[in-house]
Amino acid sequence: MSNAPVLVLGSGLAGWTVIKEFRKHDTHTPVMLVTSGSGDAYPKPALSTAFAQNKLPAQLRNSVASEQAVALNLQLQAHTRATSLDLAKQQLHTDQGAFEYSRLVLAHGADPIRIPLQGDAADTVMSVNQLHDYQLLRDKLQAGARVLIMGAGLIGCEFANDLGRAGFHVQVADPASRALSALLPEAASLQLQQALSALGVAWHFNDSVARVNHHGGALQATLASGQTVDCDLVLSAIGLRPQTAWLKDAGLSCDKGILVNHLLQTSDPHVYALGDVAQYASADNRLLPYVMPIMTAARALGATLSGTPTNVVFPVMPVAVKSPELPLLLALPVPGSAGEWHSAEKDVWKFMTASGECQGFVLAGKQTAQRAKALQWLSPQ
Repeated sequence: MSNAPVLVLGSGLAGWTVIKEFRKHDTHTPVMLVTSGSGDAYPKPALSTAFAQNKLPAQLRNSVASEQAVALNLQLQAHTRATSLDLAKQQLHTDQGAFEYSRLVLAHGADPIRIPLQGDAADTVMSVNQLHDYQLLRDKLQAGARVLIMGAGLIGCEFANDLGRAGFHVQVADPASRALSALLPEAASLQLQQALSALGVAWHFNDSVARVNHHGGALQATLASGQTVDCDLVLSAIGLRPQTAWLKDAGLSCDKGILVNHLLQTSDPHVYALGDVAQYASADNRLLPYVMPIMTAARALGATLSGTPTNVVFPVMPVAVKSPELPLLLALPVPGSAGEWHSAEKDVWKFMTASGECQGFVLAGKQTAQRAKALQWLSPQ
């Protein structure tokens, strides 16, 4: 397979960045990028913050794929969907044919989790995970529309803030008892809820959407509690699931995501993975679907692919929640860590162990400015 290219599947931040990092070390080895979309680059986090800024999809694009392909000396295979993987023959099979590879980088991301719903309008429920989805959302929402968001997690709260600021009437339903319940201490959750409530957001906690029906020219959602919510659009934001099913059939080891070692190598020595689809040994077998881990992984993998094996080492990388009504910066403890959240000062919470070690923090509002100081609080894990 010496003449076969390094093949990268996926044109999101992970795919493009690993190619750029590889080209810093190797400008001659053939590279092919296979993507189900156009391949144009855009910042995915902007999808949940662009409405209030009235940004059109075209304004979110950072670069055109065809121009990047020339600049990076690669073959672009756009609008091509991967269907299966033959590890023995080192071939990626797609709806446009089979492509050989010397090494394969899986960076194709995750799909929105969709729960089964009843009702004659269940198929109208939207998710926004691609630039095309954002265009559809803009096309469907008229000024002053009523939006019901499924999910009060990170993306759900960001959309609630963004759409509320843009003048839409927003309600949020979640089976948990509070916003961002998996990430925040209770006091911080309540503060975020109050900030978004002041914007007009209404909450339905300990409840979930069970049915969506057409109703009087609009929609009516029925919650598990029996309450009904009249709305114009239902937006599902209950999380992402790595695209792994077709790879399990190929024989790659997968759990929640594709399992990768410290070199980002999968169970096959010629196949690597990073981004939303990867489950990292270097991070206690966690998924890290955030920008900074992707950039860190891409730098290491670029060097490894060029012949310098480089273990990925993830530093502490706080996550910013893009909620302008109450900005948040989170450095979370490793899942399963023994400890409790404590209020350190106004808008500051620390996750403390019984022995007095700080293993995480949450900063809210103006306190997010003291990021560097907060990182010094953390004890080695």
